[in-house]
Amino acid sequence: MAAANTSADLAAVYRDLHAHPELAFRETRTAAIVADRLRTLGYETTTGVGRTGVVGVLRNGDGPTALLRADMDALPVQEQTGLPYASTLQGTDSDGTTVPLMHACGHDMHVTCLLGAAAELAADRSAWQGTVLLVFQPAEEIAGGARAMVDDGLYERFGRPDVVLGQHVAPLPAGFIGLRPGPAFAASDSLSVVLHGQGGHGSRPEATVDPVLMAAATVMRLHGIVSREIAGSSTAVLTVGALHAGTRGNIIPDRAELHLSVRTFDPMVRENVMAAIERIVRAEAAASAAPREPDITLTESFPAVINDPDACARTQEAFAAGLGPDLVVDPGPVTGSEDVGILATKADAPCVYWLLGGADPQAFAPARTLEEVAHIAHSLPSNHSPHYAPVIEPTLTTGIKALVHAAHAWMPAQT
Repeated sequence: MAAANTSADLAAVYRDLHAHPELAFRETRTAAIVADRLRTLGYETTTGVGRTGVVGVLRNGDGPTALLRADMDALPVQEQTGLPYASTLQGTDSDGTTVPLMHACGHDMHVTCLLGAAAELAADRSAWQGTVLLVFQPAEEIAGGARAMVDDGLYERFGRPDVVLGQHVAPLPAGFIGLRPGPAFAASDSLSVVLHGQGGHGSRPEATVDPVLMAAATVMRLHGIVSREIAGSSTAVLTVGALHAGTRGNIIPDRAELHLSVRTFDPMVRENVMAAIERIVRAEAAASAAPREPDITLTESFPAVINDPDACARTQEAFAAGLGPDLVVDPGPVTGSEDVGILATKADAPCVYWLLGGADPQAFAPARTLEEVAHIAHSLPSNHSPHYAPVIEPTLTTGIKALVHAAHAWMPAQT
């Protein structure tokens, strides 16, 4: 397997995965590629964990167990990168809708980096002692994959880890690592709100209860929660990402549906935001004389990712030694969310989850300070954008090294 971990080979794997994205819990092609490579490398390999997850185990004597995780699923986004390996595929969403498919969040890079790290760890067993537990997780984008694998007996079947390690590619300069102890990624709550009206002809609004107007007023009031009800010293993000109502301009419909996303770090802030959402939605429905109460449904929820400070210090020392001290930065709290923390809390193990720079370093050439780097990063296409795609190198090489060095920090060399 000496050739399996060459840069060209893994770059080809990445381009293939990027061109063939799969939605949550449908990552069958990706899982098959992963499983085939792990078996060739000598890992005990199990598929179908948590529906479409893959687990690889490599035992190398007595010692700690390090869990290394990569997520595999893609998004219903129409790719607009213009890359020669851009996705042109379509799939069926959970509601039966035909949607475009794209690896718009970089999970294809996560998978490729972990496959590269798996090969390096298998090739040099004298550098570590213990057990490598590789988790290729489905359905991160819908916050279901980590729970599904745990509920399917992940730790009862394969053992509990001493640490949970992982990374997420982001528009930092490729070659850099962003690691923050403590609250690192926000908690996430997704809600569906259905507002009920009374439909009728667009020429006679007085004979209707217009849910479109009700929805518009609700959206405006909801966006006042963070700016007017949350302290400036706290962090919260509320986004109304979808509003569906009506079919034609001269027909007033009888319902409108909103889809909300909430990100918070502090449980008390979360409680206040969620209570304010319910208060505002119900009050706007009452103010519009809605014929019935709105339906408010929590569709997804998972906690903040809390990086263990001591574990971060231990891992950062390995990064500094292996990658260079100037290449490891504190990115600040990330308002994006991740379900990797569930793997750590369910194992009662420390979590160390970092950002992997994936943006073209040349874009940051004018920057002289970290503030200027951050300013440039905010101007670049980011995760979930139809234009987002990390540069393959040095992102891939850095991601592999980061995972290997992190694993070595927890599994000492053989004596």
